[in-house]
Amino acid sequence: MPGPLAGVRVLELATFIAGPFAGRLLSDFGAEVIKVEAPGAGDPLREWGNRKHEGKTVWWPVQSRGKKLITLDLRQPRGQELCLRLASQSDVLIENFRPGTLEGWNLGPDRLLAANPKLIIGRVSGYGQTGPYAERAGFASVGEAMGGLRYINGYPGQAPPRAGISLGDSLAALFALQGILMALYHRDVHGGGGQVVDASILESCFAILDNMVPEFAKFGYVREPNGTAIGYAVPSNVYRSRDGRWVVVAANSDNLWRRLCSAIGRDDLLADEGYASYWSRIQRAPEIDAIIEAWVAERDAAEVDRVMSGAGLVSGPVYSIADIFADAHYRERGMLVSVEDPDLGELVVPGVVPKLSETPGEVPAPGGWPLGGDNQAVYGGLLGLSEAELAELSAEGVL
Repeated sequence: MPGPLAGVRVLELATFIAGPFAGRLLSDFGAEVIKVEAPGAGDPLREWGNRKHEGKTVWWPVQSRGKKLITLDLRQPRGQELCLRLASQSDVLIENFRPGTLEGWNLGPDRLLAANPKLIIGRVSGYGQTGPYAERAGFASVGEAMGGLRYINGYPGQAPPRAGISLGDSLAALFALQGILMALYHRDVHGGGGQVVDASILESCFAILDNMVPEFAKFGYVREPNGTAIGYAVPSNVYRSRDGRWVVVAANSDNLWRRLCSAIGRDDLLADEGYASYWSRIQRAPEIDAIIEAWVAERDAAEVDRVMSGAGLVSGPVYSIADIFADAHYRERGMLVSVEDPDLGELVVPGVVPKLSETPGEVPAPGGWPLGGDNQAVYGGLLGLSEAELAELSAEGVL
C-alpha cells in the first residue's frame, strides 16, 4: 500500500541532522525525496558515528534511507539553474543552511517561488530566518542552551549536561515537518499557494518548556535544575533497585498516589493531611522520595516493575540501547527492523513513527552509498538531460 505522502516530491538541500531527518521522515511515509549533495564531498554525515563497518558508518544509510542521491554544486550558475528546474517539479524543498546562504546563491524564496508558485520551502536554522541572531551559526548544542533546555537539565551547581543526542536538531526537524504538512494541507485542500516554513532550533527547544514561560512572566519564578526529578510532579523520579537498576516510578495525581501507597504497603500515608493534595506532596517531595527509594532498594527491578504495573501505576526501568534490543515490545511494534544493505550486510534500523492504521509508512531501503548514484535517474529521467549533457556537467564539476 502506498504511504500517505505518495506523490509528494521533496528536494532536500540539507546536510548533517535536522534537514535530513525531516527528509527521512517524509520518505518513511511515501514521499519521493531527492537528496542533493556537494560533488566530491557529499553530506558530512556520511562520516559521523562512533563505529564503522569496513570504513563505512551505519548511521548514514538510516538517515538517507529511501532517498534518491544526486550531486549538484549550488555555488555554480549552472548548478543553480538545475536546482530551479528540480524545484519547479517538486512539492517541497528542505534546506538547513545558515540564513542568507541560499539568497547568496540566487536561490532565495523569491526566485524559487517564481519558478514554482506552489512550492513549500522548509527552512531549518539555528535562530530563524529573521531577528538579531539570524545570521549566527547555530547547532543543536547552542540552540538547546539558549532555548532554555540546558539550564534546567542536570543538578544544581553542576555544569548543565546534554541529553546525549542532538535533541535540538531532532526537535527542529519535527517542527519543520509539522509546518510542511500544514502548508501542504493549506495548498492542496484550501487552494493556497506555496510558502516558507521557518523552523529554528532555538525556538523548537523553547516551545517545549512546559510551564516556565507563564510562571516567569506572572511571578518571576525561574525554574532551576532539579536532578532526576521534575519539581512540579511528585512523586516522579528514578530509584535504585536491589540489583542495581534505575527504575522510574511516577504517581503524580491523587488517584495514582493512593494506588502507590497501597502497592508499597503504606496506607498509613493516606491518613496524613501532609500528603493529601498535589500541593502538599510537592512541599514534601524529599520525604516521599525517601520512602519510595527505601521500598525500591529492597527489591529487584523486575519485582518493582511487576508490583507497580500490577497496581496500574506508571513505572519502568531505565533502558540502555542493549535493553531496548532485548525487549520484545520493540520488535512486535516494528521499531527494530532488519534490512539488507548492499555494502553493510544485515542492518537493524529504527522503525517508523507514528503508526497509521490505514496508510502506514514503511522502512524504505537503506540509503545508497555511491555519491551521485541517482544522477542518471533524476537528471535524465526527470529533467530529460542527455548522457552527453550529464558528462559535460560532470566534467565541469557541476555534478
